[in-house]
Amino acid sequence: MNYTKTAILLAGMTALFLAIGYAIGGQGGMLLAFLFSVGTNLLAYWNSDKMVLRMHGAMPATESQFPELHQMVHRLADNAGLPMPKVYVMDNPQPNAFATGRNPENAAVAATTGLLQSLTYEEVEGVMAHELAHIQNRDTLIMTVTATIAGAVSMLAQFGMFFGGRSRDNPFGAIGTIAMVILAPIAAMLVQMAISRTREYAADRRGAEICGKPMALASALNRIAGAAQRIENDTAEANPATAHMFIINPLSGARMDNLFSTHPNTENRISALEQMAREFPATSSASGPWSGQQSGTRGPWG
Repeated sequence: MNYTKTAILLAGMTALFLAIGYAIGGQGGMLLAFLFSVGTNLLAYWNSDKMVLRMHGAMPATESQFPELHQMVHRLADNAGLPMPKVYVMDNPQPNAFATGRNPENAAVAATTGLLQSLTYEEVEGVMAHELAHIQNRDTLIMTVTATIAGAVSMLAQFGMFFGGRSRDNPFGAIGTIAMVILAPIAAMLVQMAISRTREYAADRRGAEICGKPMALASALNRIAGAAQRIENDTAEANPATAHMFIINPLSGARMDNLFSTHPNTENRISALEQMAREFPATSSASGPWSGQQSGTRGPWG
């Protein structure tokens, strides 16, 4: 059901983009919009992971620097039947994490130093399993495509504001174009957010299966959500279009489960994991010492 809903929303996003092109320049405008959409998505497909990692100052986490984290991710990837992703660390006090990459063979997971220093081993394990679930479900590609199309919709709408009403091929006239350029970016944002929220629930469930500890992930979500309200994420605030990629919304505000939230309500996600824990009791999964956990001392990455 989640995949069907995502496919429908993606189709709606693409149709919206083409509709703007048609509103601006008729069939010719729609063709140009289609070509522009293809070009932006090809660019995003090949370069989005590098762009996002660079935006957030993520640095490669070598195995010698972060042995515990590497061992954890390697074991969880094996559990999921995935190739080992690249591992990155962001020097950021807000506990958070995201995954990126066009496919499982070209994927990366990135965690903040705040996550590694403030959560327990099992909680970090749950977070990394959640991010691996996004990779396995191909959500990293889906979210890149939706973000790219949403951005392109806004750009095309701005173009239409200046030129659409003057085009002889414009089927709606100046008033129709103005209405389109105002409403289209809002509609694109709503579709993008709906897709994001759909994929988060699926990644929570699959992540809990990968690590075998639904309550560890639930505890991590609770702790991250609480910290995100108090600790500002500067790079996320500077690049809000990437907010939907994080396990918890890294931006200040927008914590409610409404049309304008990039993530589902955290309490709803925790409730779903608690229900899963009752249905599928936690399995024994290898754990280990975690030098960054809760003690306030910096781990080997510091």
